[in-house]
Amino acid sequence: MKGTMATDKGSSAGNNPLEQFVLLAKSAKGAAAVELVKQVLEAPGVHVFGELLDMPNVVELENGPHANYYHALHLFAYGTYRQYLENKAKLLELTPVQKKKLQHLTIVTLATKNKCIPYAVLLQELDIKNVRDLEDLIIEAIYADIIHGKLDQKHSQLEVDYAIGRDIQPADLGSIVSTLQDWCDSCEAVLSCVETQINRANAEKNRRLKHKEAIEQEIINIKKTLKTQSQDPDEAMATDSREAVAQGGDKGKKPIKAKGLRGSSKFWQKS
Repeated sequence: MKGTMATDKGSSAGNNPLEQFVLLAKSAKGAAAVELVKQVLEAPGVHVFGELLDMPNVVELENGPHANYYHALHLFAYGTYRQYLENKAKLLELTPVQKKKLQHLTIVTLATKNKCIPYAVLLQELDIKNVRDLEDLIIEAIYADIIHGKLDQKHSQLEVDYAIGRDIQPADLGSIVSTLQDWCDSCEAVLSCVETQINRANAEKNRRLKHKEAIEQEIINIKKTLKTQSQDPDEAMATDSREAVAQGGDKGKKPIKAKGLRGSSKFWQKS
């Protein structure tokens, strides 16, 4: 059974790494189911366990001699490392890999409550004695793509930008619905505000267009008035120009001298 699971894990490349374990749980009973739980708690990339918890062969473990494995799986699905320490007697002893995974999941849970998590809170919840080990654990979670964020060493806190989702308990549905409703109400308020701003912008745009049209029409009217006023002086100037030309033409003609005419008569008389 172990060999089969290892082969399946190595060939898994799907979007849901838990799916292979869910399929195996259909036929795994008793000790095989226990082994399956142990593997899934250590499997890299598996951070949700709700589907496996619902499998009948896994549910049977709750009331049998291997109940601690079922409770451990339940803790990984919904709990934190602090809860593990408080109920350690009822749970199995975690391997270093399992411990680290549960600590990473605890950071995810803390991130859902506060995007800036003080080091003091993390040290207490993760049961870590010094900041250096805490930062190493956080860096591993970031590299594993479990969270996205940065270490603020100046203020001794972790700033989380993104965290993976965890399994949801039925008791949490009411809170989730309430949160989603608040989000929807906020979206509606934002949309209403945006629509109001759009209406105001459109009204202002129409007002400005009308104002522009009025100015353009006024410019046209002023041009017409100026054109009308400028026509009379032009006509007067044209008339004066014509008269000046006419007078100038008359002055240019030399009058016939009477003396010349008299001289001509004398010439005719002599001949």
